[in-house]
Amino acid sequence: MTIRVLIVDDQMMVREGFSVLLNAMEGIEVVGEAVDGREAIAKVAALRPDVVLMDIRMPVMNGLEATREIVASDTDAKVLVLTTFDLDEYVYQALRAGASGFLLKDASARQLADGVRVVASGEALLAPSVTKRLILEFSKLSTPPKPADPAGVGELTERETEVLVLIAQGLSNAEIADRLIVAESTIKTHVSRILVKLGLRDRTQAAVFAYETRLVTPA
Repeated sequence: MTIRVLIVDDQMMVREGFSVLLNAMEGIEVVGEAVDGREAIAKVAALRPDVVLMDIRMPVMNGLEATREIVASDTDAKVLVLTTFDLDEYVYQALRAGASGFLLKDASARQLADGVRVVASGEALLAPSVTKRLILEFSKLSTPPKPADPAGVGELTERETEVLVLIAQGLSNAEIADRLIVAESTIKTHVSRILVKLGLRDRTQAAVFAYETRLVTPA
């Protein structure tokens, strides 16, 4: 299946550059562009993209507000945040709001395409080592997390809790399977159950949840 992408950025050169790069990649099609968050919300509803490449700092409505509305809407679109700085507090807030990952604007064409595919599949955190570092940094700076909710975490089995901790540490399904000496398909099943039990959208939200409920603490 072709992955449908919407590019959201207030800079025309960025939009056009990403559009050319992605349209040249097999299995990816740019179906639209938007210049701010408000237009992005309208185009997500009209075009039904699979992935939204979302800039954070834009006029009219920023990417953080737009991400919240898109995630809360009746859409399966995944948001991939674009940023110039890898330690941007707005990016952490976007992850908390439901973005599936983030990518630096200076990423190569291959990294950009791989990022879109990863987010579209929902199988792994995007750039786990960088995402982990960002979550660690801003979980230190943000409001102290609340204790774990027994009604949520308490529903997880011991193995599911173990898998959740490893997700938060930035491990992929294959790496978790190798660590726990089980089949990767087993880990995929555990991840799906974790998301359903905790009412989370994807692995990125699961990682943020693990830090904010103190299942994992910043080093």
